[in-house]
Amino acid sequence: MSYFNPYGLAIMILIMIPNIWYAATGGKGSGHKKGSKILEILEQIGRYGCFALMIFNIPYSYRGFWLENGLFWYIAINALLVVAYCLVWAICLFHRKYPLWGRIALSVLPSAVFLFSGAMILSFPLLLSALLFAPCHIVISIQNH
Repeated sequence: MSYFNPYGLAIMILIMIPNIWYAATGGKGSGHKKGSKILEILEQIGRYGCFALMIFNIPYSYRGFWLENGLFWYIAINALLVVAYCLVWAICLFHRKYPLWGRIALSVLPSAVFLFSGAMILSFPLLLSALLFAPCHIVISIQNH
């Protein structure tokens, strides 16, 4: 894989579609209501790090696929995670409510995408960003329920 990851870009676009649609249609309850400002800042640092590092590989900071047929598994597992993410979004939007299980799923699934992607291509900056983002995002999602 080169410095630009077109698969990562496609994954990010697919993850962002429901979020953009939700924000554009005036989704309520999308802001943070409770919790620590420090936790929110750490979440945002991790989030934007994951966004950028899913698309761009920093030279000499990643090794590439370590598994035979790595690209296949990268695409297949991420596709399953993204489909599950979009399905949960659709269920929650259709019912116009976000139960705790939905909030947890909508925070765990993208976290899993970032962690899995970082592990598959051995991108240490992506893994670090995902390890920062995931717990903060999950805790904030639970606090905002």
